[in-house]
Amino acid sequence: MTTPRPHPLAQRLAKALDAHPLQADQPTGAPLMCMPEVEEQTEHYLSIEHGESADRGMLTGALGGMGAAFFGFLALLDLWDGYPDSAVINALIAAACFVPVFLWEVLRPMPLPILFNRRTREVYFEQDGELYHTAWDDIAAAAYSVSTVGPYTGRMGHAALEALLHRFGHPKETVLINLGSPLGKRLEMQLGFWEYLRAYMNNGPFFDEHGNNSDSREFAEIQQQVRKSKGAWTRLQWDQIKAEYKANNGRNFLSGSDVLLLLGGIFLSPATTTQNFTYAIAKRRSRSQWPKLIRERLDPNGPTTRLVDLEQAGTEQAE
Repeated sequence: MTTPRPHPLAQRLAKALDAHPLQADQPTGAPLMCMPEVEEQTEHYLSIEHGESADRGMLTGALGGMGAAFFGFLALLDLWDGYPDSAVINALIAAACFVPVFLWEVLRPMPLPILFNRRTREVYFEQDGELYHTAWDDIAAAAYSVSTVGPYTGRMGHAALEALLHRFGHPKETVLINLGSPLGKRLEMQLGFWEYLRAYMNNGPFFDEHGNNSDSREFAEIQQQVRKSKGAWTRLQWDQIKAEYKANNGRNFLSGSDVLLLLGGIFLSPATTTQNFTYAIAKRRSRSQWPKLIRERLDPNGPTTRLVDLEQAGTEQAE
C-alpha cells in the first residue's frame, strides 16, 4: 500500500485559516467564476494581469484623459470665439498633458502576466528576468482565508489563491505566486476562479457553467464581461437604470444616486477610455518581453513540448 504524497503547500496551509489544497484533477464543487484580473482568454492561452500592471494607464487617464479633454475643450471654445492664438496655446497644453505621460507608460516595461498555456498544459511566470513554470497536471495550488486589521477599517476578511512554480532549469528554486489580488475576495470566489481555470485547462477553451466542454462561446463571453466592464461605469449605470425602468414599468424608477452615478461616469469617461487605451498598447508591447521559447509555445503552430520536458532532456544529456 502506497502512502499518499503530502501536498507541497501542506506546511504553509497548516497555519492558514480555512485552507483548501488544490490540484488540477480534483474539483472543489464551487460554481465557476471569472475574475477581472483575466486580461485575455484565447483558444490557446489565458493570461492574468500581475503586479502593478493592473494600474498601467491610470496616470495617463488622469492627466491625459481629463487634462487633455479640459484644455482641448477650451481650445475649441477659443476657436469658436475667434481667438486662434489662445486656442493654439490651449491645444499645446492639452498635448503636453497627454503625450509625455502616455509615452512614459507605454514605453516603460510592463510586468508580464501569468500565463496558462492550454497547448502545452503549463503555467508561466516571469520575475526579475527569471522564468518560472510548472506543468498544469502537477500544479500545487491552494486557497485560504486571510484577514487584515487597519486603524480605520478594523478587521477585514480576504482570500488568497496561490500556486507554486519553480525556476526554469533550477527545480529547487521555487516561487509562490498569487493568481490575482486577494483583496476583497471571499474564499468562495477564489475557489470558483480555480474551477474556472480548471475548466479552461481541462475542458476548454469553451465550456458551460458546469465546466463541461461546449461548442458554444456564450458562457465564456458572459464570464469575460467582468473584465470588459472594468472602468465602464457609464454603460453599467445606464444598464442598471434601464433595468429598473422595466422592473417598475417606467414609474418611480430613477433615484438621486442613479443620476449622480451616471453623471459621474460620464464625467470620468475620458479618463477611463484613455486608461484602457494606454493599457492595451502597453500590453501589446510587453508580449515581446517573453523569452523566445515561451513566444514559440504561444504560437498556435509552435512546439508543444513542455519546459519540464526540456529540463529532463537537459539533465539526461548532462548525465
